[in-house]
Order: sequence, then structure tokens, then C-alpha cells
Amino acid sequence: MTNNKAQVAVVRANTYQNTQIYADVKRSVDLLGGINSFVKKGDKVLLKPNLLSAKPPEAGITTHPAVIKAVAKLVMEAGGTPFIGDSPGGRSINFEKVAAVTGMKQAADELGIRLVDFKDSVELSATNGGIFKKLNVAKEALDADVIINLPKLKTHVQMFLTLGVKNMFGCIIGLQKAQWHFKAGVDRKYFAAMLLELYSLLKPSLTIVDGIVAMEGDGPGSAGKLRNLGLVFAGSDAVALDTVICNALGVKNEELPILVAAKEKGIGITEMEKIDVLGERLKDVSIHDFIRPKMIDVMFGPNLLKKFYVMFGPNLLKKFFVNNITSKPREDRKMCTLCSKCIEACPTDIISIQNKRLEFNYDKCIRCFCCLEVCPEGAMQVKQGPLLKLFSYFS
Repeated sequence: MTNNKAQVAVVRANTYQNTQIYADVKRSVDLLGGINSFVKKGDKVLLKPNLLSAKPPEAGITTHPAVIKAVAKLVMEAGGTPFIGDSPGGRSINFEKVAAVTGMKQAADELGIRLVDFKDSVELSATNGGIFKKLNVAKEALDADVIINLPKLKTHVQMFLTLGVKNMFGCIIGLQKAQWHFKAGVDRKYFAAMLLELYSLLKPSLTIVDGIVAMEGDGPGSAGKLRNLGLVFAGSDAVALDTVICNALGVKNEELPILVAAKEKGIGITEMEKIDVLGERLKDVSIHDFIRPKMIDVMFGPNLLKKFYVMFGPNLLKKFFVNNITSKPREDRKMCTLCSKCIEACPTDIISIQNKRLEFNYDKCIRCFCCLEVCPEGAMQVKQGPLLKLFSYFS
């Protein structure tokens, strides 16, 4: 930090080839003062990737193992002891399979480091006057001396983007993720507030975002589209980091629920004028045609629709509004194989198989889109409500 400003490094990185990605990741960290600014000799360092599901690295859904290996080598050069840990989403997801298919097990074996499935949790009390009095967090994350947060740059139909702050959700264990999705329901700001408080409790020392091959469209699962951005972002303030990435993608802060909540709660830096961007100039790497995920509700949609919602909802004509101005999941029947992964992942059990097709109880659907995240075929789609689709043209 200099002059009370946050620092965010932006580095071009066009390949996952081991030697080159090591050099690019190292440069991003060097711009922030070097790995020794974050890791001391003897530190036990958690490398927290995004391991959403059992997809190979080239699918662009999980953090690439080459990035993990590069960061692990930097940690070891500083005298730290790295280990990889996460808790993949979904009730039926097998960690060993996820680790093998994503390349994490091979990376851990090559480096001779531990690969940990978060299973045990510790209850923490919030200390920052937050709305969540207690959070259950992975014990292994709390036992680490240093956390290096390693997200994949992806769109997210529920939270718009999954970046630095959102990636810490992996420190909530297994079924507890589903419980939080259930509590959050369609209230994105509520979910964003929980993610921010989790981030504040865990305090990752460094966040490095894999934006070499990113995802746009209806991510974060197989329904998203890959985009070669060729960038690595790094910073110690994940909120500032997320702000810079949004700026580079042409996304306004108010479009990202996490940044809206961060500004309201005073967590991290959300003003570009208070952030020093190091390395590449943002104007030289900015994207002007980044494909956004489909709008999922009115709270972060067009201003006209927000006003309409305030005038007539949510209590009056509630069911009408839920069905018409929120999106909902729906399968592409030509692509769906009825594998039941969506049924197993659904926190409210509103999906079933009837007459050889999926059936959804939309009255009880909380629009968490966990089904979209875990669909192995990319068959689950986001269907916009009629009014939401109509008003999207006015955004």
C-alpha cells in the first residue's frame, strides 16, 4: 500500500506453459513487493483455487493447475509450506474425482504438497458488526498462517461475476453451501453481505486471479463461453481487485452485488481513484464486448424495472413478479442426459424427473442456479421471465 491507496497488478499472460506462467505470475507478485511481502519462512500457506466441479483445465471452469504450481513454487522459494485446499460445490460431488480431473492432484503430486478436502468446520463469531453473528468456516483455512486466494475469472448468473471475494465461498463446507444458498434465496445483496463477512474473517493475504482463459455469458458452469483474455490480476485487497477487473470488463460497480455491499459496509476499496493499477494500463487491456450473464432479477437490473418493482412489489402480486421479473433455470432437452446431477445439487429439492424429462417447482425455486453450476453437459440454461426480458432492452 502506498499513499493509502490499494495496489492491483495487471499482467499480460497468454499461455499456461509452465515456465512462462511462472514468470507472469511472479511479475504480478513482484509488482506488489514480491512474495516475501506475503509469505515468511515457515509459514503454512493455503492455496485456495476454484474447484467448482470435475472438469478438465481446458474447460475454463476451474483455476488452471499451472497457476497453482507457479504460486506454490513462489511460496516454497520464500520458505513457506504450501498446500491446496477447497470444498467443491454440490452435495454429491466427489473431491477425489474433482482433484483428479481438474489436474490438481497431478500438480500436488509433482510438487510434493498436500491436497486437502475441507471437511471440518469451526464456528466463528463476526467481529465487524455484521449481520451474520456466526459463520462456520473450514478448519484447515483457519489453521493456515497465510491464505493465497486463486480464483478463476468467470461470470456467475446469480452474482454476475465470481472473482476474488466470491472465491472464498469455497471455505464454507459441503452441505453448508446449500444452506447458505437457501437462506440467501433471490436476495443477492444478502448473499453478497455474507461473502464479504466471510472474506473479512479469513483475510486472504494475496489474491491472484486466473484471467488467461476466462468465462463470459451464463457461467460459472458449462453453459458459459470461454474467452481468451490473456491476463493475470493480483492484489492484497480482493475488493479493490474485483473493482479493477470490473473496470477492465466494462462492468459498472453497481452491477456486481458484492461491490454494492462492499461500498455500503465499508469493506475494501471500491473507488478506482483510490487504486493504483500497476503493470499494464487498463485502457490497453480493456474489453468492450464482454458477454454478460442474463439478468436474473430486478435488484441489479435496469433502473426502469427497479422502479416498476418498487411500485408494485414485492408483497403485492408477489407470485406474478417472481414468475415474470426473475429468471429461472430450464434444461435444453436435446442436451440433457437426465444424469440427476442437478437434482442432487438443488438445495431446495425442487427438481425431479417425470415422464423422462426434468420438472421444476418454480414456486419454491430460490434461483440459486446451483443446477446450472454442476450440469456436466451445459444443458441447464437461464430462462428470463417475460417482463425481465422485455425491460432488458431498456438497460
